Amino acid sequence: MHSIFQALAELEQTHEPAALCTVVKSEGSTPRHVGSKMLVYADGRFIGTVGGGDLEHRVIDEAWMALTDGETRHLHYNMADPTRGDPGVCGGQVEVFVEPILPPPLLIVVGAGHVGKAVAHLAKWLGFRVAVSDDRKEFCTPEVIPDAEAYYPVTMDQLPAQIRFDKRTFLVLTTRGSGVDSAGIAPLLDSPAAYIGVIGSRRRWATTVKALKKKGIAQEKIARVHSPMGLELQAETPEEIAVSIMAEVLMVRDKGTGKRMSG
Repeated sequence: MHSIFQALAELEQTHEPAALCTVVKSEGSTPRHVGSKMLVYADGRFIGTVGGGDLEHRVIDEAWMALTDGETRHLHYNMADPTRGDPGVCGGQVEVFVEPILPPPLLIVVGAGHVGKAVAHLAKWLGFRVAVSDDRKEFCTPEVIPDAEAYYPVTMDQLPAQIRFDKRTFLVLTTRGSGVDSAGIAPLLDSPAAYIGVIGSRRRWATTVKALKKKGIAQEKIARVHSPMGLELQAETPEEIAVSIMAEVLMVRDKGTGKRMSG
């Protein structure tokens, strides 16, 4: 069985979320001493213990909530009288700090052209895990885009079968035309991704919307898409456009307003 410290190191490789629960204060008679740790995974597994019984059950529940909202928790428990709702009868008091350990967000660039390459480079610099997809296999390689850690040379509609999307997934479609978008974007609209952006003009997106509605795609799903994506910077070069796109991605991720700091 792995130690908690080995398991923590493995999280760096697997990009799996978990919550580290540590006893940070113990007074009187309590099940575990200060420094006791438990690592809780999103699928229900856990390593270690902070005391067992109802106390541990409550901490695990808080750990799962922390994995959902990304917030730390400082929990306080009396261990005296279960009739008052206490999780034990030891007589002491215990405090547990719950720290969600979340992998870097995943940004998937769909379309490995000049803008896609610039977005991948900037996203990696900003701390995202980066994946690249393009149905043209010769474009979807480390030689063309060296800043990604995964490559998916498949059509867009096949991506959900290749990648596990979650609320920390950001989809940036720097594709080569409305035809590609309308043919492949529908499955992405059913994903829990935090952001779906499509490059191009308003006219191009209007053409895609028309095609999607003809296929029966509901308006509320289409409304999830940011298109034209990015913030208005009068960007022209691929690098400038990448800045515009990633500025919007960061705004969505961090719930920013996009307003001028001096305005």
